[in-house]
Amino acid sequence: MTTLHSFEQVLAGKRIMVSGHTGFTGSWTCLWLSTIGATVGGYALAPDTTPSLYRILELDSILDSEIGDIGDYARLSAFVSRFQPELILHLAAQPLVQTSYREPLSTFAINILGTAHLLEAARQLPTVRGIVCVTSDKVYQNTEWPRAFRETDSLGGKDPYSASKAGADIVIDSYRASFGKVDGSGLAIATARGGNIIGGGDWSEDRLIPDFVRAVVNDADMTLRYPDATRPWQHVLALVQAYLMLMAGLLASPQKYARSWNFGPHDTRPYPVREVLEILSTHWQRPRLTQRTERRPEVLALALDSSLARQLLAWLPPWNTHKAIEETAAWYRQYYACPASAPAMTRAQLQAWRGAMANTA
Repeated sequence: MTTLHSFEQVLAGKRIMVSGHTGFTGSWTCLWLSTIGATVGGYALAPDTTPSLYRILELDSILDSEIGDIGDYARLSAFVSRFQPELILHLAAQPLVQTSYREPLSTFAINILGTAHLLEAARQLPTVRGIVCVTSDKVYQNTEWPRAFRETDSLGGKDPYSASKAGADIVIDSYRASFGKVDGSGLAIATARGGNIIGGGDWSEDRLIPDFVRAVVNDADMTLRYPDATRPWQHVLALVQAYLMLMAGLLASPQKYARSWNFGPHDTRPYPVREVLEILSTHWQRPRLTQRTERRPEVLALALDSSLARQLLAWLPPWNTHKAIEETAAWYRQYYACPASAPAMTRAQLQAWRGAMANTA
């Protein structure tokens, strides 16, 4: 992927299925794909937040959307067979650590068995040439060592969410080794391990930015669980760009791209939770903060080594962490000032990102 936007040229006109298309990342992904002329199909549960970016953007009107459970193999397989995708982006998941403590069995079922369902449905369809399966930066066996995780590091997970994503990663690797074809004639499978995503349109529970937004809008206290925890914060468009580049790569050179990839921020230093909140506050307003000690453990240090993606995929997001936080605050600030402006604002941020890619090519 050496020329500017060449990955978009590859994906234009392709039939691309997105599982989890009604979610936060799925909505940004479907918007980008539709903007470049891809034919997009989505399979997911109905949006589970109010507001919902999917509904704000009225994506139902431009997608082939099926509302269904990834745990329902028969229905999922029927949709894949009907839509006949050339490429699949697998985003559908139970994505929250705190929810995994409350609902461990469903977390394992969705993240592990759901992934196997999608891979099996795709394996049965000759039109599918590539799948990008998104897992998490939390798949690694984390002893909080000082260096960033590399793709070859051991997998693990102390909490149910991390363990379920590590399990999904193993299932994906098994399908790649057992059924994947990397000679250009069939299915190629890649795994994407992304960092902590921020950006406009996320209203999930137990996430830093949505919790900040709710506290500001409702003039309520914001509870911090781990203010000194560091995470690889990055804008949602950085990950969407990575997924699109990887899908295009699977078509162009499956031997090269059908593997596991880390996607983390280019910033060389970690950003703790409290610093992210400070930056957010300078671009909007400061909520009242309280702190709560959690009974359940959560790792305090997490960083990804993304040198492979930068060297082989030429992936270099144009916004650094400060810019990503600033644009996120601007999105929510504008949304609550004028909700009707959200679709135009979302498209404007996408276009600004795509334009800024010229300076990082």
